[in-house]
Amino acid sequence: MTANFPRMTFPNESSAYREARNALLDAEIALRRQTETVAEMRRGLPPGGEVPEDFEFERIGANHRPEKVRLSQLFGEFPSIMLYSFMFGPERDTPCPGCTHLLDGIDGSAEHVAQRAPFYVVSRSPIARLEALAHERGWDHLAMLSTAGNSYSDHYYGNTSALTPAMREHRGFKNGENWDEPMLNVFRKDGDRVSHFWGSELVFAPDEPGQNHRAMDFADPVWGLLDTIPEGRGETFFPKLSYA
Repeated sequence: MTANFPRMTFPNESSAYREARNALLDAEIALRRQTETVAEMRRGLPPGGEVPEDFEFERIGANHRPEKVRLSQLFGEFPSIMLYSFMFGPERDTPCPGCTHLLDGIDGSAEHVAQRAPFYVVSRSPIARLEALAHERGWDHLAMLSTAGNSYSDHYYGNTSALTPAMREHRGFKNGENWDEPMLNVFRKDGDRVSHFWGSELVFAPDEPGQNHRAMDFADPVWGLLDTIPEGRGETFFPKLSYA
């Protein structure tokens, strides 16, 4: 549906430009509407499956001492939490640049997001290694959790070991070869019951031609900003850990 309202103009633009820009604006309005439709569908999901166990993580607690914390304890006063699986397992010498640039951006948002729901970054590396990286990157607002010793990633697709044989075959993954994957999971607590609410399954959906999965683009300012310039994202650019 084309919106009927007075349109903007900029100095010295041509009629061809304005015609094309107005058509684009109509598409942007439709995308905005579709984005909210998808968000409503997500919010309206029925309860997901109850977690198979109250996973125990490690974090840095009071007086900078490592401590154990259960999944059920991560909610605090909130009914929902978000856990992002970060590709920085113990076998990696350096963290995934894709995950890292995303978390660079989310760190600035995390303080605000935490007013509505806690956001945690989880990885299989020891908590000391995760905290050292967070300090190096200047992540002041991200809460780091180590999944070392628990099976959280195996259940909630933070690792390819969670993939079914059919999924592995479809993606061309060999049996017995596993690595960490980026995955955002949302959990809900109702009384003593903790259940899964939503996961970024688009990570594992078939890519569109010329695209990657784009599963976390809704939270990624880098790609959103680059989509506004004539050059776009480019075919070869990908964020790096450092540009020095």
